[in-house]
Amino acid sequence: MHQKLLKSAHYIELGSYQYWPVLVPRGIRLYTYEQIPVSLKDNPYITDGYRAYLPSRLCIKSLFILSNETVNIWSHLLGFFLFFTLGIYDMTSVLPSASASREDFVICSICLFCFQYWRQVYLITVLAMILAVFFAQIHPSYLTQQWQRLRSIIFCSVSGYGVIPTLHWVWLNGGIGAPIVQDFAPRVIVMYVIALLAFLFYISKVPERYFPGQLNYLGSSHQIWHILAVVMLYWWHQSTVYVMQYRHSEPCPDYVSHL
Repeated sequence: MHQKLLKSAHYIELGSYQYWPVLVPRGIRLYTYEQIPVSLKDNPYITDGYRAYLPSRLCIKSLFILSNETVNIWSHLLGFFLFFTLGIYDMTSVLPSASASREDFVICSICLFCFQYWRQVYLITVLAMILAVFFAQIHPSYLTQQWQRLRSIIFCSVSGYGVIPTLHWVWLNGGIGAPIVQDFAPRVIVMYVIALLAFLFYISKVPERYFPGQLNYLGSSHQIWHILAVVMLYWWHQSTVYVMQYRHSEPCPDYVSHL
């Protein structure tokens, strides 16, 4: 039995002198950077372990083998299950216990709880940006090297846009001296620090830039970016729950009726 398993194993390099057997379903193979389609050639420092040319059935099976996309895939999937679970918990426990309004169920509107007009303006703007990003991502050239700069611009625009409603929110609440601003603004700053760190890993291709071919499967910049993105979103989720609870425990200021 042991010999049969070894015959079906695909040996991959995880470092200079380390080789680990990975059982690969029949019909699936991993490719080097030189063998993959141009559309997948985004990072020349990741030299091996690429999935390519797979039909849907084998593509699903390939989720359970070790490739250079394994950490990326499972950080997405586990992140989805994490936030799906948190969403159910929020809807069934956190929000009802705080006597939340229906607007609070749209989590990105919580910070502007007291400013209904501006809340609607920013929600519509965010929705438009989500649709624009979606249509950009389904374009066949989105993942190509030629669109790398555009991807960076999209990422920076979506992330940086949040600065506008944040600064507006600070002004609407009376400036940096307002108690809610002093409580919540540091949380926003931490979120952007994590986002900036993730982006720096993404564009610099560090650490694999200095160890080409040595971090094909574990430890590459794209994997770090994925993990930091999950950490950032979890931090933001906890922060929005915090500010929602604060806002429901503190009445809206009288001056908001004029805004």
